[in-house]
Amino acid sequence: MLSAVEQSRLRISRSTEAKRKSQLGQFLTSARTAQFMAGLFVPAIGRACRLLDPGAGIGSLSSGFLERCITGDLNFEKIEIAAFEIDILLHEELKNTFAAYSKQIPFAHEIIGADFIEEAVSQIQFNYGNKFTHAILNPPYKKIGSGSRHRLLLRQVGIETVNLYSAFLALSISLMAPGGQLVAIIPRSFCNGPYYRPFREFLLKRCAIRHMHLFDSRNQAFKDDDVLQENVIIMLENGGQQGDVTVTTSTDDSFADLATHTHRFDRIVFPDDPEHFIHVPTSQKQSAIELITAIRHSLIDIGISVSTGPVVDFRIKKHLRGMPEQGTIPLLYPGHFNGQSIEWPKAGLKKPNAIHRNAETEKWLYPTGFYCVVRRFSSKEEKRRIVARVVQPGIFADAEVLGFENHLNVLHEHKHGLPETLAYGLTAFLNTSAVDENFRRFNGHTQVNAADLKLMKYPSRDALIALGKWAMRCGEPTQVMIDKQLENLNA
Repeated sequence: MLSAVEQSRLRISRSTEAKRKSQLGQFLTSARTAQFMAGLFVPAIGRACRLLDPGAGIGSLSSGFLERCITGDLNFEKIEIAAFEIDILLHEELKNTFAAYSKQIPFAHEIIGADFIEEAVSQIQFNYGNKFTHAILNPPYKKIGSGSRHRLLLRQVGIETVNLYSAFLALSISLMAPGGQLVAIIPRSFCNGPYYRPFREFLLKRCAIRHMHLFDSRNQAFKDDDVLQENVIIMLENGGQQGDVTVTTSTDDSFADLATHTHRFDRIVFPDDPEHFIHVPTSQKQSAIELITAIRHSLIDIGISVSTGPVVDFRIKKHLRGMPEQGTIPLLYPGHFNGQSIEWPKAGLKKPNAIHRNAETEKWLYPTGFYCVVRRFSSKEEKRRIVARVVQPGIFADAEVLGFENHLNVLHEHKHGLPETLAYGLTAFLNTSAVDENFRRFNGHTQVNAADLKLMKYPSRDALIALGKWAMRCGEPTQVMIDKQLENLNA
């Protein structure tokens, strides 16, 4: 049966315009992913099941759940399914899916075309409807405007979040009975960052995390829809006592190379982390960053600030210049950084090399000096997330100030340059494999934000200066040399 649903999914995915998919923020789940997700539910015998499937699509996830019921792996006396699907164009397919399964197993179902957020908020506020024992969801991925109706509705039930997927998950948790099990495939972006902190607090306060699955490749979970998004499958128990967490990984949705590890919860959410970042360790070993006790300082401790490059080019086009000319100063983009050096000005960059210095642009400029810069965005399947480079003032001739474009993060001292050795030490540290690996454990974005760098731990200022002196003596140290030097770090 699930194979027939899969054929329908492929046909609909191919025939639905990308614009409509984007408008709804919904991408249909593959049969293999649905089977894996349904397989995470812990069997319970001889009781009634009320399954919630918000954003049901054509019923792939409910199908995966019903397949387990048919085999007897999940054995209930009574099954009821509430399937929310706002896209009425999918209702006929959804009806056909349930009709086919009703010939094999008795269950009651309701297809609800209402807005799930509106309906769920109403149920929570007025406390009507039975609680759900199970939920399985692939929610829509779309930002929620700060002043939108959805945002205001969510606040009425104590939910503060910025995306439909986290809103659907939070509402589903609120509709669950004590001990209810919930399995969802969602973007990993909720695991870190300030915008999702209220959502993380909501989730961790109400649920125990039992299982997390991570796809190694960012474009595999929804490859038929060309979605580039790092996704995680998460299994939660409503009101459960938190214990160890099972973490699995696979390259793609074939799950052919499935690897399984169990971790203490204090490796998933660090006890002393006020941001409640959710880490997804992919091996039993502690990372080098966790093991080196010298790495325990914040940027504030070492007297360094980090800011997003203030020059947003499309807003000030009239001040930009292709190449330096009278009255301009250097403007740096990620494309100016070639290996460990800077190439400026750079012909053929397709980006401006300079910005006109005047009263309007002055507020966005930094005094020329040594800076550590980190690229904000990585390409599709790039090996490294964190790529740091030193800005050396000597290459800019007599320029008094510099412009940093918005795709760069700038580490500085009160909007001034760093001591040269500190700039080199900070850059070397950020370029270690250990830092990159540790960053990936809690960061599900394809970008590195200033807030992420601010929340990381660093060696002391003296240790970074010593590392910088070593890096300067080496000239251009290799990755192996940098990684080896980290092991010799002193507090």
